[in-house]
Amino acid sequence: MYNAIAANKRNTVLIMAVFVGIIGAIGWFVSALYGNTSISYWVVGGAAIYALIQYFAASKLAVAMTGAVEIEKKDNPRLYRIVENLAITEGMPMPKVYIIDDPAPNAFATGRDPKHAIVAATTGILDIMNDRELAGVMAHELGHVKNYDIRVSMIAFGLVSAIGILSDIVLRMLFFGNSDNRNVHPLVYVIGIVIVVLAPIMAAIVQMAVSRQREYLADASGAMTTRDSEGLASALEKLQEYGKPMQKQSTATAHLFFNNPLKSGFFNKLFSSHPPLDERVSRLRKNATKF
Repeated sequence: MYNAIAANKRNTVLIMAVFVGIIGAIGWFVSALYGNTSISYWVVGGAAIYALIQYFAASKLAVAMTGAVEIEKKDNPRLYRIVENLAITEGMPMPKVYIIDDPAPNAFATGRDPKHAIVAATTGILDIMNDRELAGVMAHELGHVKNYDIRVSMIAFGLVSAIGILSDIVLRMLFFGNSDNRNVHPLVYVIGIVIVVLAPIMAAIVQMAVSRQREYLADASGAMTTRDSEGLASALEKLQEYGKPMQKQSTATAHLFFNNPLKSGFFNKLFSSHPPLDERVSRLRKNATKF
């Protein structure tokens, strides 16, 4: 478990380096295009500032996009007490608790760190899960908080957004900008266009890969918190039976959820931010004695 957390931290550094490399490559192309090396520094700096803004604003954006509503203990004592007990068990600050009015069974966690964390559950998951299963689900979400997955997710979300915007701007510059100053080798154009077109796709793939590995780790963290891997496994099996797309869907926030909230389809499966449910169940039961 602790080796997995350490490996996740190392992979996070590597992944952030990949994002910076992609942004740097876009900056290099623009610099070569206009013969001004300082442009690359502005590109990297601008992307960093944008990612930082997204980092601080993303949790509020996620709440707004999902229609989640904050609750107090009196509003839903069952959910609030489960989260409260889990937070006490882990010695963590009590996160803000939200409910999403949606029949699709799901949950998510977001925020910058444990002191600014948010956990949310849909009305659908509250309806179909018993207390044991719901505790497993919310322990999984608090696992994301404990392992700082929420921070990595926010940073990755900001960088992916920045890369998408940069790519769009550069493509518009290529097709609609003034070409008088573009005295560059044709090979630079070819390489640059390939970078700009593929950059958002590569960034999204990296983001999804990060999310999938962190789902496995959050499952393990949740099982360790409750000392009940079967409760979480049972919750995942219920999602296989009752799971369905959420009413308010967004690819921007899909990676935050306990289960993929998007409609099933070839591309959604290909770029899914979540590993298959049966694989998650299998891992939990295979490693049950280790938790």
